[in-house]
Amino acid sequence: MGEPGPLALGEAWRGVASCSLAAFVLLARHRVRLPRERVGTRIAFADGTSARVYRETRLGSGAAKDPCTLVVTFRLRLVRGPAHALFRRESLLNTPLFVGFPGFASKLWLAHDERDRYRGVYEWDGSRRAEHYARSLWRVPALVSVPGSIRYAVVPGLRRDDLIAAPQPAGGPERDDTAWWRTAAGR
Repeated sequence: MGEPGPLALGEAWRGVASCSLAAFVLLARHRVRLPRERVGTRIAFADGTSARVYRETRLGSGAAKDPCTLVVTFRLRLVRGPAHALFRRESLLNTPLFVGFPGFASKLWLAHDERDRYRGVYEWDGSRRAEHYARSLWRVPALVSVPGSIRYAVVPGLRRDDLIAAPQPAGGPERDDTAWWRTAAGR
């Protein structure tokens, strides 16, 4: 788990462009699903915040062969009050920016929490692929996010639904920075 930051601009934008092309093929073949079972579920985090799932995106079954969970967070600039609802509706248009990345399995889109942070909780097929995606796509939310607010955590060997179902143990005092992505007992 780490946060080395975004990829170099050229490499990141090539990854996003390649993903977008693959995404349009997946969308044309009706491989992308928007199940509703988890919509409305509230997920609590170890930092004392919680957020509601407002959308799920799944590719095929949504299950990875080499599972890992990826959690991404950011805080949007200039989005307050009713603008949050507009962002949630508009965000569907961002789907081609991630479903075509190699290894994508599923994503839960979380509404802003008590600190105005949005999160995406993904199941990814392979930790290295998840890391590559997070570092590539970083450049997109950076255009509209509060500087320094973008973070991600890759948790190898853990399915997304397992992360949500069971609170995650703290890594000790030196890992207090993990509280933003670790789940907590429901609220």
